[in-house]
Amino acid sequence: MSLLVAVVAGLVVGAALGAVAVVLARRPSDAAPRAAADPGDAAREAALARRLIDLMDPAVLVLDKDDAVVVANPAARALGLVRDRRLLVPALSDLVRTVRTSGSRRADVSLPGEVVGGGTRLVGAHGVPLDAAPTVVPGPVALVLQDVTEARRVEAVRRDFVANVGHELKTPVGALGLLAEAMQGAADDPDTVQRFAARMAHEADRLAKLVRELIDLSRLQGAEPLPELAPVDVDTVLTEAVDRTGLAAAAKGITIAVGGRRGLAVRGVENQLTTAVTNLLANAVAYSPENTKIAVGARSRGGFAEIAVTDSGIGIPRADRERVFERFYRVDQSRATSTGGTGLGLAIVKHVASNHGGSVSVWSEEGLGSTFTLRIPLAVEDPSDRPEPPGAADDAPAGVLQEGRK
Repeated sequence: MSLLVAVVAGLVVGAALGAVAVVLARRPSDAAPRAAADPGDAAREAALARRLIDLMDPAVLVLDKDDAVVVANPAARALGLVRDRRLLVPALSDLVRTVRTSGSRRADVSLPGEVVGGGTRLVGAHGVPLDAAPTVVPGPVALVLQDVTEARRVEAVRRDFVANVGHELKTPVGALGLLAEAMQGAADDPDTVQRFAARMAHEADRLAKLVRELIDLSRLQGAEPLPELAPVDVDTVLTEAVDRTGLAAAAKGITIAVGGRRGLAVRGVENQLTTAVTNLLANAVAYSPENTKIAVGARSRGGFAEIAVTDSGIGIPRADRERVFERFYRVDQSRATSTGGTGLGLAIVKHVASNHGGSVSVWSEEGLGSTFTLRIPLAVEDPSDRPEPPGAADDAPAGVLQEGRK
């Protein structure tokens, strides 16, 4: 795929520069014989080349020897790069000067938000001198700019993802190797063998969970198309999610209370929504003290079903609340082994919400607990639904969802 992209990009840039060359760099020795045969040929060819430049997605700029912009296609003007024949980005002007002294150059250039409007954009710039041969006098330079903001972001995410996956996989795999060696050395001690075998089973479960969640996250991020959305009964989702986390909760003496509005239906994929709510409940169980209560329930608000999971656990520091939905991010790294967490559960919840046209948010106070709220569009309009007041998303849920704090 990367090879195909490179070939296509090369063809686009090559076509753009070729067209620019036809418009601005035709040598008189080439043009004279053609004009003699048909004086209109050169003009028609130049017009076609300029039309090609205007239709191209990459931004194309040509600057003369005085750095005045003499050609700027609509894509370049849409980026706000030119004003009164003047190039507004100093980094691009620097690239033009480098091209004049050193020949063709490629570079990634950051376009400031105040120039392009909105956020900062990153473009891959290809600068080429249009003179047929080097000259002492500065000549015209063509710039072809391709927006690579998203491509570079994806590359950075991929590198970070691969690095994190490698780190996360090494921990249980390394532990299994060490435990296996220890078991070989303790073959004559049945109690020690049993202890190491139990630990190996724990690490194997952790590794299996990590692999499952990696597969789930890969599917949610676009490796597979999202199935067609259909009405999903919220009560069924809550029942299944509570059932999946029941054993882990019972082991810590935690009670899961189910409440809120019954009979709601959302548009979605049932197994994905069940996975999301299960992850929220599992997270609440992992970070709640023993013999406490967790509340889960749903309500209708603003055209969405809000599924909230409330615990009375350790809470989340303010500085970490915006990052808890990042892949592999953990508030307390030291508890990762004891809780069995992979750092992927909440990232999966975020992607499920996004794929369903919804969102997920968190309210938390250290020492008081947390409430995670998953918002999914309703399948049918709820007559009793009322608009969400400003700032409501930042408030702790009321009613039955507060039971977890008692």
